[in-house]
Amino acid sequence: MSKYFNRELSWIEFNARVLNEGIRTDVPLLERLSFLAIASSNFDEFFQVRVASIKRSLAQNEKLKDSSGLTAEELLEKISTRCHALLRTTDSVLSSEILPALEKEGIVYVKKEEFNSAQKSFTDSLFRHEIFPLLTPLRTDSHDFPHIGNLKLTAAFLLEPIEGLHLLESELTTKEDDIVALVQIPVSVNQIVWLPSEEENDGKRFFTLIDDVISHHAAKLFSGYTVKESMLFKVARDADFAVNEDSGGNFIQAMEEVLIKRQSSFAVRMVCTSTSPALKAFISRNLSLSENDVYEVDGIVNTDALLSLKENITNPELSYPKWKNFKCSEFKDSETIWDTLRQKDVLLNVPYQSFEPVVRFVQEAAKDKNVLAIKMTLYRTGNDSPIVKALKEAAQNGKQVTVFVELKARFDEKRNIAWASQLENAGVIVVYGVVNLKVHAKACLVVRRESDGMRRYVHLSTGNYNAKTARQYQDFSIFTSNHDIASDATLFFNVISGYSALQTMRNLYMAPVTLKSRLLELIEREIRQAQDGNSGLIIAKMNSLCHKEIVDSLYKASCAGVKILLNVRGICTLVPGVKGLSENIKVVSIIDRYLEHSRIFYFGNGSSPELYLASSDWMDRNLDRRIELMFPITDPVVFAEVKETLDLYFKDNTHSHILQKDGSWKTVRPLKKEEEVRVQEVLYKKYKKRAELAESQPAPEFIVRRS
Repeated sequence: MSKYFNRELSWIEFNARVLNEGIRTDVPLLERLSFLAIASSNFDEFFQVRVASIKRSLAQNEKLKDSSGLTAEELLEKISTRCHALLRTTDSVLSSEILPALEKEGIVYVKKEEFNSAQKSFTDSLFRHEIFPLLTPLRTDSHDFPHIGNLKLTAAFLLEPIEGLHLLESELTTKEDDIVALVQIPVSVNQIVWLPSEEENDGKRFFTLIDDVISHHAAKLFSGYTVKESMLFKVARDADFAVNEDSGGNFIQAMEEVLIKRQSSFAVRMVCTSTSPALKAFISRNLSLSENDVYEVDGIVNTDALLSLKENITNPELSYPKWKNFKCSEFKDSETIWDTLRQKDVLLNVPYQSFEPVVRFVQEAAKDKNVLAIKMTLYRTGNDSPIVKALKEAAQNGKQVTVFVELKARFDEKRNIAWASQLENAGVIVVYGVVNLKVHAKACLVVRRESDGMRRYVHLSTGNYNAKTARQYQDFSIFTSNHDIASDATLFFNVISGYSALQTMRNLYMAPVTLKSRLLELIEREIRQAQDGNSGLIIAKMNSLCHKEIVDSLYKASCAGVKILLNVRGICTLVPGVKGLSENIKVVSIIDRYLEHSRIFYFGNGSSPELYLASSDWMDRNLDRRIELMFPITDPVVFAEVKETLDLYFKDNTHSHILQKDGSWKTVRPLKKEEEVRVQEVLYKKYKKRAELAESQPAPEFIVRRS
């Protein structure tokens, strides 16, 4: 048995755990649908990036085995086998469980073959007046096969000429040639089409998909032909491109070229309906896809098209109970943020607490006449970002604003280019990351003139400055005016903005310079504790663990008797529970309504424990090829709260899975209902109670403001 699990196969098992939430019958129906769509989207990205990379190495005749002992050929075979099985599961659950359950709730999916006369008439009118003008049928032949865009849902039609009709000479083919036309499904219109129903329908509503409508009325697109067969499909293309950062040219232009290449790169996978073996063979042959690269479904190709149904279903039992994002009671409306942070550090735990203090931090800085400068990193900001608006306002108010926009944030490149342009036009100094490194750290520094001199305020986070994902991703962040941390933050921004030589930061640890070495030091210190007869202890929570040096160091610690508890949401290449190697290591994973995104690292250190938060996972890309930050928790109140939360993650027995030494994950379930511990629900109730307590306290009669 190998000492390491394969990275890609481990990721697939993570997505299987996501899919499992869609299979669970105790999860509300619409949430099950969401998990199926998330798993499908995850696979699209996986094939575009990871599988494309493996295929490229195989094409370059790289015969090396990975750390798990697999060659590229062996790995692709295992990926195909497992992914085909999971797609069959998704397809089956959707068609045999989700759609029938929706029908019981009065939302009925009607396939094109099932249209009644009224629905045929309705879709005929819809097609002629609203859809037909949008469509562009494309001819195909062996010499000029049309380009199929990345992940663009497309309909293929096998045509046959109607006898006796005159055709253009260019349309004539030999009897051996198939006549195939392609039509891209437009994304500019609603993918859900609501259909008329009969008068007595028990309150039911009927819908179909736009691709059903197009397929049903396809004959209108091909005058002189009959449609023999049709098939829906989408193609995932290689998206694992690196921008040439050493060319000396315009960096934004280089990034835009990458986005163009992504649409025309080589095909990696095709997902298609199982309606036409002839069309499947024709398309896959022209895209140079093998049988293993083609994934058939009996039902719907684009699962996420169904997500808009949520807007039309009012039954609250079909979704999770609404959980509010509670106000952080540490920040008072009667005080400025600066008043609060001069007294103490503040911890924020989103989405249980509102992201509003982060937005307020930047907004107050933008408006405050005493704030002189703002420095900030932006990795993923989302649409209509209030943070970006505040930064633009700050620059327009005459403040020195420097923003590090990471254009290489995969699949957010286009949005970040737009933000960068807007910020520059507003007078913000925009720095486009660091050459050959992604700036993945999440930090904001505010410099303010006060009565006792200049003071710096810092926000450091495990997650992005994205107000939308902050409602779904669990992340920790701290606000502080701690002098030592603020000094290090200043050095950090100087390093990534210009030519400043690396200077020693005593509290912040930056990848790829000091973060990995610090982690290895901390693990080694626990080994010494155990060797000296003390109880070595490491508790860590992260998204992924696959850095060989870190894994080997954890193995060494386990052999020395250090107890190691790991909460790893996604990839884990470490093999736990192996006698003489990892018998003291336990790995759990939690998949629930919120995406677990925070990185928390605890080291027992005898009687002087240390606790860190970080932007980085324990992966090669994070520790060796990205700009990341790990920061200590020094405030004792904040320390206690983070540690209490970290411990709680190992008590969950409703949405937790334990990694076995054979690579499988064992689902954890309580023996009795009253013994259930659902960590996300426990945390929600905790912050709910705290918010209610804060609201019940009487407002102070007067406020003393500090200058």
